[in-house]
Amino acid sequence: MASPHKVYGPQTNDLVLQLRKRNISKVILLGMLANLCVEAHLRELLEQGFEVLVVKDATAAPRHPQLGDGYKAAPINFGYIANALLSTDEVVAAMQ
Repeated sequence: MASPHKVYGPQTNDLVLQLRKRNISKVILLGMLANLCVEAHLRELLEQGFEVLVVKDATAAPRHPQLGDGYKAAPINFGYIANALLSTDEVVAAMQ
């Protein structure tokens, strides 16, 4: 991304523009805040027409004392939403 981001998803930065400028249509998504940032990016990228694979063991989420583990729901949602949900080893093998 070449512009700062101020919300969970890519709506206020130029990620989609940068991907399109490079003719990229498939995205491998991973990162912190699985239940917020990663999911928001996943949803927006899909809505923008990208094919999105999420790396399930390369994402993380916070634990809250009252709300619990923020990661627990993330892989379930990813499985319903993403084009694919794979482990790091599976992604690396597929890329070779």
